[in-house]
Amino acid sequence: MPAESPLTRHRIDACFLGPYGENDGLLEKLVVEFLRDHVYWRRNFHPEDPPAISTEASRHPDYLAFESRMRRELHQLSAALKRSVPFHSPRYMGHMVSDLLLPGLVAQILTLPYNPNNVSEDSAPVTVDMEVQVGLQLAQMVGYPHDPLQPDCAFGHLTSGGTLANYQALRLALALKAFPVALRAAGVPDLVLPEDDWAAFNLHPCAGTQLLDQWQRWLAGQSSTLRNQWRRRVQEARIEHLGLVEFFARHPTLRVPLVLAPVTAHYSWSKGLKLLGLGRAQMHLLPENGMRLDVDALETILERCQRERQPVLLSVAVLGTTEYGTFDPVDRMLEARERASAAGLGHSVHVDAAWGGYLATVFRNEDGSLRSRAEIARGYNAFPNEEVYSAIAALADTDSITIDPHKLGYLPFGTGAFVCRDHRVTALLSEEADYVFTGAASKSYLERYRGLGQFIPEGSKSGANAAAVFVTHRVLPLNHLHFGRLTRQTILAAEAFHQRATRFAADNQDCVAALVPFQPDSNLVCLALNPRGNGRIAAANAFVRGLHDDMRADPRHPLQLKQFFGSMTTLRAEALGEVEMRRICDALGLDSATLDGEEGNDRIVILRHTLMNPYLIDHENGISYIDLYFEYLQERVRQRLGTIRPGDSSASV
Repeated sequence: MPAESPLTRHRIDACFLGPYGENDGLLEKLVVEFLRDHVYWRRNFHPEDPPAISTEASRHPDYLAFESRMRRELHQLSAALKRSVPFHSPRYMGHMVSDLLLPGLVAQILTLPYNPNNVSEDSAPVTVDMEVQVGLQLAQMVGYPHDPLQPDCAFGHLTSGGTLANYQALRLALALKAFPVALRAAGVPDLVLPEDDWAAFNLHPCAGTQLLDQWQRWLAGQSSTLRNQWRRRVQEARIEHLGLVEFFARHPTLRVPLVLAPVTAHYSWSKGLKLLGLGRAQMHLLPENGMRLDVDALETILERCQRERQPVLLSVAVLGTTEYGTFDPVDRMLEARERASAAGLGHSVHVDAAWGGYLATVFRNEDGSLRSRAEIARGYNAFPNEEVYSAIAALADTDSITIDPHKLGYLPFGTGAFVCRDHRVTALLSEEADYVFTGAASKSYLERYRGLGQFIPEGSKSGANAAAVFVTHRVLPLNHLHFGRLTRQTILAAEAFHQRATRFAADNQDCVAALVPFQPDSNLVCLALNPRGNGRIAAANAFVRGLHDDMRADPRHPLQLKQFFGSMTTLRAEALGEVEMRRICDALGLDSATLDGEEGNDRIVILRHTLMNPYLIDHENGISYIDLYFEYLQERVRQRLGTIRPGDSSASV
C-alpha cells in the first residue's frame, strides 16, 4: 500500500471524533461554543422581553422532579446505546456506515435548536438555500451543469435516503415521458408535436425537455385568459391528473412502460414501482456479467421492446452495488439508450450511486473538470480500471442520479440525495403546477427553489440535515484535493485488503479454499470460503454463516467480546450467470450440482467487507487492522474446522 503523507494524515485526523475519541476536546469546544451562541441569539431577539421562566423555577419540587425523571431516562438511554454497533472503530468492516465527519455532526447539532423545516423559506429561510446549494455541489461532483445562470442547470435536493431518491427518479421520468402525450391530447397549437402518441411517449428525454421549455415559452406569450384556458386543458390531460388507468384508457396504443434494472438492483425500485401504481410486474431484471450489468442483454431487451412497441420508462445503472460495490457500465448503457432512441424508443437513464457517488471526488479537479485516468492511477496499485473510469466519466450524460451523503459522505442518517441533470423538468413535479406559468418562470434559480416543498415528495423535513451536508462540502470540497483525500484512503485500504486476502488464501490452502470472487471496483471487498475437501454448498454456507456469527453485533452480549465486525451476502446464479457461478464453484472446490431450490442452499454465502474507516491502516501506531483481521479470521477458520466434517451439511458449526 502506498505510504500516506503526513499532510493527508493530519487533514484526516481533524475530520472525525476518532476511534478513541481523540478529538473529544474539539467536539466539546465547538458544541459548547455554538450552544452559547444560540442562547445569545435567543436573549437578543427581543431583549426587552422578560424571562418567561423565573429564576426560582429551578428550585421548585415539580421542576426538580421533572429534571430527575429526565436525567434518569437519559442515563438509561445512554446506557442502552452502549450496545450500539461500534461504527467508529477500525475493527468494524460490516455495512455501509462509519464514523461521522465532525463538520457535519457539529453543523447538525448547531442547527437542531433552530428546528428549520426545509419546505419553504417561510419556515427555513437559511437552510432551504443550503439544500439547493448542496444539489449544485453534488451536480458538479458528477459532471452535471451546475451554474444557476445557465438555463439547463442541474437541480438536486436531499431525501431521507436512497429509497426516496430512487422513487423521485421514477416519478420524474414518468412525468416527462407522459407530458408530450398530454400536449397532443390538449391540441396545443403552434408547437411542433410528435405525429402520434407512440412517438410522443417515446421521445428522448432531451427532446421531451425541449418540448416542455417551448410550451412554457409559448404559454408565457399568451394573454392571461388564454394562458389560464390552455394550462387547464393540458393539466386535465396529464397522467398526474387522470391517473394511470384513465390515462392509458384514453391512449390505447400505449402500454405501461418497463423499468430495466440489473438483478442486483436495490429493493427500493420494487417499492417505487408499487408506490407509483405502475406495478412490480413492470420491473424487468437484467442479468449480469461479473456482477456488472450485461449490456448485451440490455440491448436485446431494448430491441425486443422496440419490435413489440413496449415503452421503457428508464434503465437503471448501479454505481456501487450494495452487496459487492461493483460498478455497472454507465457509458455503454448510455450508448444503448442512444441507439434505442434513434429507433424510436426514448427513455431515461438513472444511476443509483447511493454507495459509489462520492468516489467521483477522486476523479474531479477543483474546477469540476475530469482528471485523466493516468493521473488518478498514479496513486494506486490497480484503481481505477478502464471500466470504472469510463463509468464515472459517463455520469455527466445521465438524466438523474441518487447519492447518499449518509453513506460514503460520512454524514448522519437521513441525508440521501436526488439530482437531475436539467432543472427545467422539475416544473412537471410542482404541486402548484409550476409548468403552467404561475410566475415561477420569471424567478431566478434560487428564488424558484425556495419553495422547495413544491418539488419534493416530503411535506416536512429537517433543515439540520441540509446544514450538515452543506457545511461538510464547504469544509471538504468535492474534489480530489479535499474530500477525495478521504475516499482515496478507503480505496487504498481496499487494495491492501485484496492483497492480504490473496496471502491469506495461500497461507491457509491446506485447510480452506479462499477467493475474492471478483475484482473490487470500489472500497467493498467480498471473500468466499469453503473448507478444504468439502464439495457441498450447504456445508460451505453453514461454515461461512458460523464465521459471520462470530462477527455480527449481538445486543445480548458485550460488544467488547467481539474482535471484529463484518457482514455477509450471497452469490446467486441469476446474478452471476452460469459461467461465472461455475468458475467460482470450481475455484472453491464446490460441486455446482449441489445448488438446490431449498431456502439458503440456492446460493453461495460469502463474507462482505465495507472498508470505509480511514484508520484501517494506523500509520501513527504502526498497526494494520487489516492484518489483524486476517490473523483473527485464520484463527476462527482453523478453530471451526476442528468441529465441522467437510461434506456434512448438518455438521455443528
